[in-house]
Amino acid sequence: MKMDRWRASARRILKLSSRPNPAPRFTRDHSNPVRYGIVSSGLLHCSGGSCGGIRCYLGHKQSLSDHLQARAFALGASLIQIRCFGSIATKIQRNPKFATINSDDIRYFRDLLGEKNVKQDEDALLAANMDWMRKYKGSSKLLLLPRSTEEVSQILKYCNSRCLGVVPQGGNTGLVGGSVPVFDEVIVNLGSMNKVISFDEVSGILVSEAGCILESLVNFLDNKGFIMPLDLGAKGSCQIGGNVSTNAGGLRLLRYGSLHANVLGLEAVLANGDVLDMLGTLRKDNTGYDLKHLFIGSEGSLGIVTKVSILTPPKLSSVNVAFLACTDYLSCQKLFLEARRKLGEVLSAFEFLDEQAMDLALNHLEGVRNPLPTALHKFYVLIETTGSDEQSDKEKLEAFLVHSLEGGLISDGVVAQDIQQASSVWNIREGLPEALMKAGAVYKYDLSIPVEKIYDIVEEMRNKLGHSARVVAYGHLGDGNLHLNISCPQYDDAVLAQIEPFVYEWTSKNRGSISAEHGLGLMKAEKIFYSKSPAAVQLMASVKNLLDPNHILNPYKVLPQSLSFP
Repeated sequence: MKMDRWRASARRILKLSSRPNPAPRFTRDHSNPVRYGIVSSGLLHCSGGSCGGIRCYLGHKQSLSDHLQARAFALGASLIQIRCFGSIATKIQRNPKFATINSDDIRYFRDLLGEKNVKQDEDALLAANMDWMRKYKGSSKLLLLPRSTEEVSQILKYCNSRCLGVVPQGGNTGLVGGSVPVFDEVIVNLGSMNKVISFDEVSGILVSEAGCILESLVNFLDNKGFIMPLDLGAKGSCQIGGNVSTNAGGLRLLRYGSLHANVLGLEAVLANGDVLDMLGTLRKDNTGYDLKHLFIGSEGSLGIVTKVSILTPPKLSSVNVAFLACTDYLSCQKLFLEARRKLGEVLSAFEFLDEQAMDLALNHLEGVRNPLPTALHKFYVLIETTGSDEQSDKEKLEAFLVHSLEGGLISDGVVAQDIQQASSVWNIREGLPEALMKAGAVYKYDLSIPVEKIYDIVEEMRNKLGHSARVVAYGHLGDGNLHLNISCPQYDDAVLAQIEPFVYEWTSKNRGSISAEHGLGLMKAEKIFYSKSPAAVQLMASVKNLLDPNHILNPYKVLPQSLSFP
């Protein structure tokens, strides 16, 4: 169906409130490959949540080593040879206690893993050493591909005895330099550990190895009548172990909560090689300290997650997507409050983007068209509802839209009539990181801010930067998560000096968090005090010293360097 027909019918819904049954709707079509199934053609746009590369490795259609080499070839000529740490420059000193790889180490790992799972070739290392945004680049000479928890255990036991730094790596889709080496650390990629261990069709509890691609789990569950509680634009390449280790947020957090709420258990290997079995499948277990939470969001700095147990919700049959225009941010706030009241339990996503973000998407994303083409509006809101009663959900959404239009909260809007139109709307929101990359250099900030203050920092940043850079805002308004992006033709120290530390100081002053869902990684390790007290950070360092006394796991990340060397 052409976009103009979609728009025409959608406008009719919003303006003919006396009609008893005018609202268009779509019901999820599981034969359609977009968004709810396998992404066709291998191109997957990245969401503003926990993001990934633009071209994604889809499940198990090629070997991990082939994927890494292809990714390296794609990066090829554009590699930046100097190290760029993304935030205002912090000099990182290599831990003087760390050893360097020698021939005996290589021989040990080949005996343990086999020749093909010990990578030293330039192509594989090129991709593994660099993040997808090409901002962080290490110089590791060794990539290991374990196939079991026991092999991970033996790797860490050996590296700990030799004092070799180790970087756990999943799909390498992070945004803060957390999954790539800083210096010559050994990279341990869990992509070969990709088996589903069990699934309970009564309770909906899934147990899998950490290397499973998120989209592969989505497809597995779809056939069982369930869904993952986590949905990311990077699902075609990110791995569930990395999702858990970074406490990835994403597009379904409003409905299903964070991974702290959905992960029932996990297995992790400590720095000394000890295997910590916490792979429970019970929803209630109040015996002692719930240690799994230490590993959820610790970014591989306390142990390597090798298996996860996660509670998955049942798949619901009725899904509706609306794309709405608002004249100001206050209307977006009020619309969110009304959505919570009027849509209640069926509200599954509430995303927003501003005029700058929409303009960027229209100019830099291939095939994207404006669902509201007469003019650019100041703000846009994407609402998704998910329920089990099509008629009731349709009527509930229609009543909400009519009420919001008559109350002046929205100035225009469309409702998707089928899965293709819904995907078109979601592509605008999920494609924004790609659009920003195509536009030039970008400074990205992932902030958690009280909803009423979210846009204040955007306006202050625009006033501060003037015409020297473009400020682009979008995010998960439903959970107070702003993705603040400063776009420039090229990276500029003068622009960065105006952004930082202002962005962190403002966030701290307004009781926000400098990392809503991306983590701290290398980019923000030194900035942790903006969000956590010295006493809290010191306690974190004590935990780190207890579980990883030689600090071999993901060194230089999460905690300040002053606390990184034992």
